[in-house]
Amino acid sequence: MYKNRFTSMLITFMTALLGGIVFNLIHSPLPWLLGSMLAVLIVSKLTPLSFYWPSLLRNIGLVVIGYMIGRSFTKDTLTEMLTQLPSMLVMTVSIILASCMLAVIISKITGINLKTTITGSVPGGLSQMVTLGEEMKGVDLTVVTFIQVFRLMGVVFVVPFLASSSLFETKGPVEHTAANVESFTWSSSWLLVLLLLVAYGASIIGKKLKFPTPYLLVPIILTAIIMLTGVHAPPPPNGLIEIAQIFMGAYLGLMLKPEQLDKKLTLTTSTIMTTLILIACSVGFGFALVHFHHVSFVTAFLSTSPGGMAEMAVVGRDVGASLSVLTGYQLFRILFILLIVPPTLKWLFKRPYFRDR
Repeated sequence: MYKNRFTSMLITFMTALLGGIVFNLIHSPLPWLLGSMLAVLIVSKLTPLSFYWPSLLRNIGLVVIGYMIGRSFTKDTLTEMLTQLPSMLVMTVSIILASCMLAVIISKITGINLKTTITGSVPGGLSQMVTLGEEMKGVDLTVVTFIQVFRLMGVVFVVPFLASSSLFETKGPVEHTAANVESFTWSSSWLLVLLLLVAYGASIIGKKLKFPTPYLLVPIILTAIIMLTGVHAPPPPNGLIEIAQIFMGAYLGLMLKPEQLDKKLTLTTSTIMTTLILIACSVGFGFALVHFHHVSFVTAFLSTSPGGMAEMAVVGRDVGASLSVLTGYQLFRILFILLIVPPTLKWLFKRPYFRDR
């Protein structure tokens, strides 16, 4: 059994690596994440090869990305984030309302009940929204998983091309934080390894304490505290970040299972349409942030994009966005959705309007 799993894992890794290499050769934005994800998705569906990717490797990738994000925090950026809390609230509520309105459209087109489409459309993270769906009657978890994964994959594919295009190059200042520009040195590798091991161990504890997305959030908090106390956390080498992206891309590529769905074509078409509309809304929200705050457009756009925090941070690193501001908005949205949305939806779904929808 273990031999078969190792073989399947090796096939998955080689497929993901090849996809990353191809996307890197064609100079695609975010090549190691997008290439690995697309290669694993396509090859796993079109060939009889056996694919397997443990969540352990995905979690290792998340810890590395979380460490990279945490390095971007300084006292100045923390102060700036605190001044933007009202904007974070407004943007978060706007994104949630836009998602709910688009969920109504999906429900009308597909005939799937509104409870399911709303739970699937709110951008609060796959595991969190699936867990929420398990707690409520009448929610189709297969559809929730599909919509969440498909939206995330759509955002991960579309947003890097928009963020790296020349369309928005002059919209606001370009930020380059120390985390973006500092180079890795081998003399500090022992400290890097130590900090990553501590971050991983702390993430395990965070999971037991039921932290949301612990393998990403705990390293962010831990590394940010280290940076804010004046201790220097060395930058990870580019190769390590690329491996982390491959680990994440392989996992995402195996998550989408359209064969388990009814009304595949209708649901896929409506999800693509609503994902593109939501991205367009993020462009509008981004322009609003540029107007009210002194940030670049790519920072504002990625801050309001309805993708995963880790994925948007990797894009932000590549295009010179402010990772601390970006992470602040993404983190605020995740925490708001985790704390406010579940009890709100549970109350809402008990209303007469939702009983037969």
